Amino acid sequence: MPSLLPGQPVPLPPGPAPQPGPGTYARDAQLRSSVIGVPVFTASCDAAHTVSVPRTRPHAPSPGSVVLGTVTRLSPGQALLSIGVVDGVPLPAGEEFTGLVRTQDVRATEKDRVKIGDCFRGGDVVRGVVVRVSAPRIHRCTHSFRSRLGTRGATL
Repeated sequence: MPSLLPGQPVPLPPGPAPQPGPGTYARDAQLRSSVIGVPVFTASCDAAHTVSVPRTRPHAPSPGSVVLGTVTRLSPGQALLSIGVVDGVPLPAGEEFTGLVRTQDVRATEKDRVKIGDCFRGGDVVRGVVVRVSAPRIHRCTHSFRSRLGTRGATL
C-alpha cells in the first residue's frame, strides 16, 4: 500500500468501516491521514476494526540507503547534494544531509571521460545510493549502476 500524506483519504478495504486510530481522523465521512506513513489495519475480537498510520521516523543515511537530493554546487570533479529524503522518508526541514557525487561514481564505464557539468546542473533532483560516509554528515553517493538511480528532475 502506498504512503499517505497528511489530509489524504485512507483507501479502505471492502467490509465494515474501521474506526480512526492514531495518525488518522474522520472528515466528511472519510478517514484521512494526519501524518506521513503507510496505513495499518487492525482487527480484534473484542473491539471494532481500526485503521492507523504510524509515524515514520527519519534516520541518517548509511551505506546502501537510497537518497533523494538536490544539486547545490558543482565543481569539475564532483557535485554536492542536499539530501532531503532517505529510504523514502522525508527529513524534517533544516535537517538535510550533504551528499557528494564524484566523477568516478557517475557511470560504470568510461569514468575518465565524465564531465560533471554535462551530467548535472544546479537544482537537479537526483536519486542515488550511499556508498560510504566519508565525514560527519558527508555521504558519498553513486548515481549510476542501477536503472532506478539518476537524475529525476532536471532544471532548464
